Amino acid sequence: MSQDNLIKLECTVCRKVNFHSHKNKKIIKNRLELKKYCRHCRKHVLHKETK
Repeated sequence: MSQDNLIKLECTVCRKVNFHSHKNKKIIKNRLELKKYCRHCRKHVLHKETK
């Protein structure tokens, strides 16, 4: 996995970085938003891409 394609996914509720993922930045221009499980909140919540 190349470093320039790595992104961090942050929980919108507790603001903790829970996941690291990758995306093709040439195809997807806007920030990624996924509904994933947060182990700190203990439920499925929206996670947004951070810098």
